Amino acid sequence: MSICISNITKIYGSQKALDSVTLDIKPGGITGLLGPNGAGKSTLMKILTCFIPPTSGDASVCGYDVLEQSVEVRKKIGYLPENNPLYLDLYVREFLGFIAGTHHVKKNVVSRVSEMIEMTGLQSEQHKKIGALSKGYRQRVGLAQAMIHDPDVLILDEPTSGLDPNQLLEIRNLITEVGRTKTVIMSTHIMQEVEAICNRVVIIHKGRIVADDSTQNLQHLTTGKAVISVEFDTPVKGTLLKAIPGVLEVSHISDPTPDPDPKREGKVPNTEYRVWHLSSAPGTDIRAAVFQFAVEHQYTVLSLHREEQKLEEVFQEMTRN
Repeated sequence: MSICISNITKIYGSQKALDSVTLDIKPGGITGLLGPNGAGKSTLMKILTCFIPPTSGDASVCGYDVLEQSVEVRKKIGYLPENNPLYLDLYVREFLGFIAGTHHVKKNVVSRVSEMIEMTGLQSEQHKKIGALSKGYRQRVGLAQAMIHDPDVLILDEPTSGLDPNQLLEIRNLITEVGRTKTVIMSTHIMQEVEAICNRVVIIHKGRIVADDSTQNLQHLTTGKAVISVEFDTPVKGTLLKAIPGVLEVSHISDPTPDPDPKREGKVPNTEYRVWHLSSAPGTDIRAAVFQFAVEHQYTVLSLHREEQKLEEVFQEMTRN
């Protein structure tokens, strides 16, 4: 295992920031660490990076104990803290060269600094003082310093904070590429980032892990049902759709289409819609039955696809007080 965490608890005075957290992370891949503010994410990262000790429990990185072998742990980890502390009076190249020296980088330092500058897109800013950089470029410098010693584990606390859409895409691609060969733990509040690049999601709430699964599985964790979205060429009554074999629930997701003649016998105004959500039992597939329904009632299906619960909705449900 790259990271082994066993019953880690951290108490600040009367506040329990982490409560018996246990987590194993295998080498490679990107793990998204999610949670509300104050949930314990940054505390867990600081313990893994040897900035603070746990109150109780054990943790190791690449086989080295964070308490007994903290120097070895620091050699294996690259860390980008949330506040991204930098020496603002140093030039970008000067700063990265200094960081390379503190890590005793064995290869040619000048070439390694150039490599990191190119990798993080700092070419146009490399001869500026860090204090003159925008927040987005300072974040890139923080990423470069975290990776300059080629660590096995990369721990990133809000790595895309302050980036514009173009920069965000570039850094996302960089983290994805790094995650092919290294273990990456990334804390973020941007759910789209997690859905785009993370293989695994761990949600922490009030110091405890409340969810731990692959991104795809987690999106189905709280639904308890399979959902499809279907659009017909003309409005359809929900009562007809509810009669389709396997359908448990129906709900419309488009504006109602009133009957042009609401007084017509047998018709009820404002009850027909073109687009519907149809729910069925987990693991079932009712798409064939929906197509059969359309054929029998002479409707045309314009679109039909499975719905996934948005990670943001899962997060809100898991962290609801």
